[in-house]
Amino acid sequence: MLLWSRFILGSILRLLQSRRDLLLENLVLRQQLAVLRRHRRKQRIRTADKLFWVFIRRLWNGWQRSLAIVTPETVVRWHRAGFRLYWTWPAPRIHGELQMLGFDISERTVSRWVRRVPRNPDPAKRWLAFLHNHREL
Repeated sequence: MLLWSRFILGSILRLLQSRRDLLLENLVLRQQLAVLRRHRRKQRIRTADKLFWVFIRRLWNGWQRSLAIVTPETVVRWHRAGFRLYWTWPAPRIHGELQMLGFDISERTVSRWVRRVPRNPDPAKRWLAFLHNHREL
């Protein structure tokens, strides 16, 4: 009896959902099945799977209801780790800015100099150095 009442209640809730939500839920569940079929012994989630979940998190509000193979906190942690990785990899951005300014320098040289810079210099000293270097004479 409990099984039938759960089935009927689930069917009613499905009818009230929008078609987009239903399609996204099917996509999410199929992705999880693919991960489970791919890894028989040990659950190992690839980078593509992590990116899929980060994308779905941004796209769909109901992503947590269909998540079964990892916890929602794990997906949020992946998302934050992606942002940290983006912001700790400054050499390509600095290299691009230097090229736009007309400096012909390799990205490898920029990455070497970025590694040599102290991580947390005093912000006031940096600002004073900037003002000293760029003041009008």
